Formats: sequence, C-alpha cells, structure tokens
Amino acid sequence: MFAYILKRLGLMIPTLIGIMLVNFIIVQFLPGGPVERVLAQLQGHDVSATARIGGAGAGGEVGQAAGAGAAGAAGEGGFKYRGAQGLDPEFIRQLEKQFGFDKPAHERFLKMIWDYFRFDFGNSYFRDRPVIDLIKDAMPVSISLGLWLTFISYGVSIPLGIAKAVRHGSRFDVWTSAIIIVGYAIPSFLFAILLIVLFAGGSFWSIFPLRGLVSDNFDQLTWWQKILDYAWHLVLPLTALAISSFATMTLLTKNSFLDEIRKQYVITARAKGLTERRVLYGHVFRNAMLIVIAGFPGAFISAFFTGSLLIEQIFSLDGLGLLGFKAAIDRDYPVVFATLYIFSLMGLLTNLVTDVVYTLIDPRIDFEKREL
Repeated sequence: MFAYILKRLGLMIPTLIGIMLVNFIIVQFLPGGPVERVLAQLQGHDVSATARIGGAGAGGEVGQAAGAGAAGAAGEGGFKYRGAQGLDPEFIRQLEKQFGFDKPAHERFLKMIWDYFRFDFGNSYFRDRPVIDLIKDAMPVSISLGLWLTFISYGVSIPLGIAKAVRHGSRFDVWTSAIIIVGYAIPSFLFAILLIVLFAGGSFWSIFPLRGLVSDNFDQLTWWQKILDYAWHLVLPLTALAISSFATMTLLTKNSFLDEIRKQYVITARAKGLTERRVLYGHVFRNAMLIVIAGFPGAFISAFFTGSLLIEQIFSLDGLGLLGFKAAIDRDYPVVFATLYIFSLMGLLTNLVTDVVYTLIDPRIDFEKREL
C-alpha cells in the first residue's frame, strides 16, 4: 500500500500541472484582463475597478502614473488593449510590467507553477494583501460549511438509507422517499431566502444572525459561549445546504444495502441463526458501504466549494468559493489560480484518502496489484 501511495503522490504533480496549464491557456484568450480593467477605470468606464485602483501592488503605482499616462498620445503599444487610445505607450508598458505581463506566457506559467509548489501565491492585483492571507481568512468559513455539511449529510443519510432498505416497500420507505425527493428539488438558495424571511428578521422571527460566522464580541465570550455562538451562526447556512444533500446519499445507501441483502452469503448467515442485527452490521454493512465511500470525495469537494457559493453570498460568509468567484469576475488572476490550485490539490488528496479507506474496510482490495 505504501508503494501505491507514493505512486499516487508522484502522479499528483503532472496532474496539477495539467490542470493549471489548461486553465492558464484559457485565461490567455479571455477578454477584459487586469490591464484592461485599469484602463477602463482611467477612462471612467469601470466602477468596480475604481474601488480597487488605489490599492495593492499594481494599483497604487498605476494610480500615481495615471495623470501623465492619460496626457500622452496613443501609440503602437497602446492599441493592444481596449480603452488604451489616448494613453502613452510607455505607460501601457509600465502597467504590463506591474502585472507581470511584460514576460512571455510560458515564462509566467513556469514561474507560477514553481511558486505554487512552494505555496507562494504572490499578491492580489486589486487588494492590498497577499493572496495567502486572503485564503487564510476565507478558509475557516469553507472548512466549517464543508466539513459540517458532510458530517450531517452522512450522519443522516446512512442510517436513513439502512432503515429504508430494511423496510423496503413499507409506508415508511414511501414517505421518506417523497420527503427527500421534495427536499432535493428545492434549490438551496431559495430555501436560504425562506429561512431568512422566517427566522432572521425578514418578516416573522429574528432568532438567528443574518451574517458572519461569529458575533462581533466573540473574543469576549467564554469557551462554551464561543461554541454556542459558532453553532448559532451555522444553523441557517447548514440547514439551507443540507436540505438537498440527503437524497443522493440516502438512495445510494439504500440500493447498496438492498443489493447485498439479496446475496447468498446473507441467506447463509441467517440460516446459521445469526440475529438480523448481526447479519446487517456484521456482514452486510462492510460490503455495502464501499460504494457509499466512493462518493465521499465528490460530496466533500462539492460541499466545500460549489455547493456553498450562493449560500456564502446570501449569508455574507467570505469563504473560498465566494473569494474565487469574485476574483474571477474582477480578473484577479493570482487569487483565481491560487484557489484553483488549492481545490485541485484537495480533490486529489481526498481521492487518495478514499482509496486508503477502501483497503481498511475491505482488505480484499489491493491497489498495488492493479495498474494505475
């Protein structure tokens, strides 16, 4: 198993490079890059860039040079970008240098990969902070939503799926299936709005907070009050996310158990006089859970990023999903590629952990004897 883990870790390097390369190439053909955003701000056409132009690295120095650059005549170098007409070509070249676009694309990509392997993500284009600090600030929100949602989803879906398999075809099975399918059909963001209207001071009760992961006086609370305050802030976001997360895992667990219950070894175990509980949890559980575990990486990554993006926006939670989305809109490429790199790395590591868990649950599985 150790050799298999080493091989998988070794394959992560070219996989990460491939993922970053494909996205880097796509970005080269996208219109409206950071240089064009600054130029649009200088022309008075981009309000969103205006709020950032006086900020970080490139922004502050560009703002100082704007007056002189705008007074220059349009030159050959200026027409590479929309909105560059009327600006001094030398100013455009300085602007490209500020953002690192004065180097060829392959040099920029190789430098980015080398820096990312050392977890050096550089500085944000339009925020006066290093990218790693932005990620550290957003990480607690994403970890809280992703981990707790995964635990809640698995904690409810697996027992419910087993109960449905044991009572297959009963009234309990029919009604629970109807409930989870209705929950699956409700978009999480619409349910989140309903929760806000009902319980966050919208039109009825004001029980739960509307924004943030903790209260403003969090540092002044005792340790048990901090736990309660943290849980209090997570109730509505997790409820909105969890409402649609039970269906797939519950039905997957049920079908997996039904397939195992009908096999010959279960009939033999019952014939030997074993109790139904011993048959179910001593024999069926281990085999049936293999396919359930296979869905863990996708469930975790989805909950960690894509599943919580709108919820982060609605409840004003600055997580990694919202950070990456805003960076993509703003063309803040250091933040975009840093979040992409982190989520890709997390996905690869999670898949590896899943394979290791496979072998712990079923010793018959030996990945070392299989070709990668």
